[in-house]
Amino acid sequence: MLNAGFATLEVKSSNYEGRKHHHVIGEGSSSGAVRAFYKIDDRYESYIDATTNKPSKFVRKISEGGYTRDQVFTFDHKKKIVKIDDRKAQKISFQEFEGNVQDLLSAFYYLRNYDTDDLKTGDYINVDILMADETYKFKLKILGRENVKSKFGTVKCLKIRPFVQSGRIFKESESVTMWVTDDSNHVPIQIKAELTVGSLKADLYDYKNVKSKLNFTK
Repeated sequence: MLNAGFATLEVKSSNYEGRKHHHVIGEGSSSGAVRAFYKIDDRYESYIDATTNKPSKFVRKISEGGYTRDQVFTFDHKKKIVKIDDRKAQKISFQEFEGNVQDLLSAFYYLRNYDTDDLKTGDYINVDILMADETYKFKLKILGRENVKSKFGTVKCLKIRPFVQSGRIFKESESVTMWVTDDSNHVPIQIKAELTVGSLKADLYDYKNVKSKLNFTK
């Protein structure tokens, strides 16, 4: 039982290409004894158009052990094409896509804004996420509703299962279970995951500026 690290998500108001955007920054790093043998320093950024809720730009700069990526994705949703600037390989490429795609980070906020009031156990939510060289058909399964204890008190949560890519990090595609507040905020309260080596449990450590008050009970 080790404190493996911390992750933060922050949203700022920003202007990108003359339009109002939500600038989302996600950072994560390993700490303590875990960092001694597995160093993680990840930073993701997404510029999400405030009107369309589609990503305009996505930055992925990660270092996980010996695995590194340094890429910038620029989306053109009218032409259905994304420019990929691989700064590590010093290579620029273009990829076509269909439908409404999200990036890895904007997909999280797309789901947080999803109306879940009428969803039942066994229902699915589907999202197309543009990965490095393909569009990933991501799906999320509703497992039910539960009361979950946290450092802030007990809160009613939506229990969900995002289907992840197995292999490098996760043991299987159904290795992750999440609990998010069952309200308009959909704040992640707890995450459990089976990894290729060991397991992980993440708990909400702090929060501020949520859409509506979180109803914790002692």
